[in-house]
Amino acid sequence: MNNFELYNPTKLCFGKGQIAQLNTLVPENAKVLVLFGGGSIKRNGTLDEVTAALGDRKVSFFEGIEANPSYETMLRAVTQVKDENIDFLLAVGGGSVIDGTKFVAAAAKFDSEPWDILLKMGANVSAALPFGTVLTLPATGSEMNSGSVITKKAENAKLFFGSVFVYPQFSILDPTKTYSLPEKQIANGVVDAFVHTIEQYLTYPVNAAVQDRFAEGLLLTLIEQGPRALIEKENYDVRANIMFSATMALNGLIGVGVPQDWSTHMIGHELTALFGIDHAQTLAIVLPSVLREKEAQKHEKLVQYAERVWNIIDGDNATKTAQAIAKTEEFFHTMGIKTKLSDYGLSESDIANIIKQLEAHERTALGEHQDIDLATSARILRNSL
Repeated sequence: MNNFELYNPTKLCFGKGQIAQLNTLVPENAKVLVLFGGGSIKRNGTLDEVTAALGDRKVSFFEGIEANPSYETMLRAVTQVKDENIDFLLAVGGGSVIDGTKFVAAAAKFDSEPWDILLKMGANVSAALPFGTVLTLPATGSEMNSGSVITKKAENAKLFFGSVFVYPQFSILDPTKTYSLPEKQIANGVVDAFVHTIEQYLTYPVNAAVQDRFAEGLLLTLIEQGPRALIEKENYDVRANIMFSATMALNGLIGVGVPQDWSTHMIGHELTALFGIDHAQTLAIVLPSVLREKEAQKHEKLVQYAERVWNIIDGDNATKTAQAIAKTEEFFHTMGIKTKLSDYGLSESDIANIIKQLEAHERTALGEHQDIDLATSARILRNSL
């Protein structure tokens, strides 16, 4: 196991009725900006519940954060924060709302051009406004980590930043708030959490038994519970297990002391930025091809994945790894997510533009071995057609 430091200050409040805790979690004299996406939290009563819990605090609202939060939209929120002297942010929504709120928190305290936060991946962030979250869509794990992804529409750029200053102070996770989600969002969330786990697990062995077993438990839970969530709309236990799995998949715990990949995400980001394909859909497209392309480098962990997660115990190791990759793709199909670029209207002619974007964003040495160059990325994409 590699050396590591583990730090996570976010307080989780999990279960039914936890939104009422906002009354004690948010400072009494705070000027609060509630940030959210569309109108679903209005229709299902969540926004009313949040407002009631905030009581007599001065509360403003910022609506309209996109599924992939845009730099342009979030700059408007930064302006509102400064104009109204806001001193506490509350994200109510899924990972996109939380990611956008993290950027606002950092940019509101940033003296230079805010885009530099993304260009330097957050290394230049030295302060941020305090904020909390009310999670309504389990997927990204953003409610318990220090990362954020923002899209600049003008440049078709989807970039990541991270900073210890943008951990949420608290996150409220009430599984009942997911009952009204469309099937597509549930499916996307399950696949997102699944691939987050894979990116930290399917690399090469470093004898990190705890992290491996934890990751395998998350994968097994998502495989078991994900399809049920599409059918059992208001099964509290199913939704609770998915919600907690998504949080645990990317709160830092399974990623410490082990090599990590993230090539699927980096390539996938370009598909979203260029073509508007849902984030989870891009992961389902790219991951199987990455695993086939890098089978030799990932062989030992792929065999372990085949045996422990998919219970594939017959045949030689090459057969096991091939079957495990096929089972992974089949799982995405079971969740209703297609796995080929052609399923989304893309063809060979689009690959050159994707590669240009990877080069422009300096994504030229991806993967746990930094050996996925542009030519390899192009091959991965062609094999995803």
